[in-house]
Amino acid sequence: MMTDADLVRAARGGSDTAFARLVERHQAPVRGFLRRTLGSGWAEADDVAQETFLAAWASLGRLKDPDGVRSWLCGIAWRKAQDRIRSARRSAARDHAWLDEAETPAGISAEDRMAMAAAMADLAPDVRACVALCLADGFSHGEAAQILGLPLGTVKSHVARGRARLLKALGGSDDA
Repeated sequence: MMTDADLVRAARGGSDTAFARLVERHQAPVRGFLRRTLGSGWAEADDVAQETFLAAWASLGRLKDPDGVRSWLCGIAWRKAQDRIRSARRSAARDHAWLDEAETPAGISAEDRMAMAAAMADLAPDVRACVALCLADGFSHGEAAQILGLPLGTVKSHVARGRARLLKALGGSDDA
């Protein structure tokens, strides 16, 4: 069986197969590390793992100790995870700043506003985008379909489902 150092040397020589074997050998530990580190679910950890291996392929020539490829990969994964965590924090800070600055119609309590924000966060991203454009920003269904590149019927159903979920989260009914 080839050692990690043998596979690194072969991959540096241009062998895609050797790098693929390194990925096969180390992807489970890297993904496990990222799942524990990110704590946000398997999909995000798998995305960051993929970014890690792409970065590793691009920088394989800079690996100083070919026998330490797993620790090197985990180091790349850690830096990628930190980038993802920082990005999520910045995004959350922007969202909170926007919510704080957004005009709140008279009669809406802070509790209802927080419930609305939490309910919006629970919507799937495409549903949330449709609801935000049509209900919060006043775009027509047609305009939202054009903006998002979605069929008109999809936008209409996303808005209807999103509205119903938001009303339910706020304790209302969808009778309108």
